[in-house]
Amino acid sequence: MSNSVFIKNLYTKCRIHGAGEAQVAISDAEIYVLIALVANDLNWSLDKLGIGQIGLPTWNYYEIDLDWFESLEDNGVTPQLILSLLDTCVKKDQDFVLFIENLSALHRRRIKFKRILSNQPVPSMEQIGPRTLLEYGTCDIELLANWMTWRKWIYDIDNRSAQETGYLFEPILASSLGGETVGAKNSPIKRIDENGRATTNGRQVDCLIAHTSTAYELKLRVTIAASGQGRFTEELSFPVECQAAGYKPVLLVLDPTPSNKLKELSRKYLECGGKLLQGEQAWKHMEKQAGAVMSVFIKKYIKPAIKLVDDLEIKSPQKISLEWHESYIEIASATANYVIPRSDNE
Repeated sequence: MSNSVFIKNLYTKCRIHGAGEAQVAISDAEIYVLIALVANDLNWSLDKLGIGQIGLPTWNYYEIDLDWFESLEDNGVTPQLILSLLDTCVKKDQDFVLFIENLSALHRRRIKFKRILSNQPVPSMEQIGPRTLLEYGTCDIELLANWMTWRKWIYDIDNRSAQETGYLFEPILASSLGGETVGAKNSPIKRIDENGRATTNGRQVDCLIAHTSTAYELKLRVTIAASGQGRFTEELSFPVECQAAGYKPVLLVLDPTPSNKLKELSRKYLECGGKLLQGEQAWKHMEKQAGAVMSVFIKKYIKPAIKLVDDLEIKSPQKISLEWHESYIEIASATANYVIPRSDNE
């Protein structure tokens, strides 16, 4: 068994996220299962690694209920055993490090968001009251109050979802591409002033690959509507600032849907010596850059969750019902339902 600082740090990265009340710490038993899932994904022999029977409901991570993970008992799984397994797997393939780090990060974020769904409070009348001015008199006042309560709760949840996904999405894609997310403070790409001169202010980069001087802008999609002209001007300036710093700008967009904004943005990237990778071309590029091990992670954990939902192309949402019960929320269609348990400490 290795007691190296590297393996111990890897164990900590897999186990803990955040601090204080927002901290998510998964158990050794959960890490043990995640290691088994990675080994199975990579077609490694679990017996040769020393992984015994664990009674998984399925080998598809997304089909395993988070409650199952949280109900796991240690059953002899100790930190020493996890350290030994991590060491064995890293020696087998160095890219295992990225795989287990990213899968653990995904698992912890999903646990955290489950807690958010469980604890996000019902909006108060003080929060939604002023909004009645725009719709007052259009329907029954009690119906209006309930409608505004639901939509404020959903709006708050959607904001939290976007925030948590953002924290997860970019680092995972950046590491898969062989680079890293770089904050403005440490960025080699500097903002340019109105005179075209580089300033001392850095530019945040979604994925920077230093040895190839490549800077990626990563996007799920570029919609027809801009999120504000100021924001779009910022996006247009990124390839210019990359070129000025000696970096090749690459716009990687997972959604294949065309738009005028995307066309304008990609033209700017091309003018600055960069390129656009979109849709299936973007997926193939990531898989190629990721290598044999991390391409498996992309195919199993990232692509299905994003691409399959995009492929549904819902133009007119079907009828669903939302019911708020004392201990749970139920979202249901004619054929399926989704139950969100609620905390007693709301």
